[in-house]
Amino acid sequence: MDTTDAILDRHLSAFTQQDLSKIMEDYTDESIIVTNIGTFGKVNGIERLFDDLFADFSQDGTTIDVTQKTVKREFAYIVWHAETPENVYEFAANTFYIPEDKIEFQTIAVDISPNT
Repeated sequence: MDTTDAILDRHLSAFTQQDLSKIMEDYTDESIIVTNIGTFGKVNGIERLFDDLFADFSQDGTTIDVTQKTVKREFAYIVWHAETPENVYEFAANTFYIPEDKIEFQTIAVDISPNT
């Protein structure tokens, strides 16, 4: 059984590489992601969310920086900011609940503004 820290590191690496298949290995049909733009559940809903994120983050000139990472037992929390040619992610925070090697519940709160 992987630790929460190892699963989070693998997940963040897959996101950076925009590897959708590796990202989706971290979820099940019981997983839920709650964001300030909606709730995404089951593998299909979560996959659509990451498709949309990758469309923005795949552009040349995109930067992303994780500024805080806290892991305690099966819980993890990260703070990050990013900039793409289209958007500025001034402040973003994710919380993860990762029991038994899968992300069961995740929150994403993001302050996004158009990049001018």
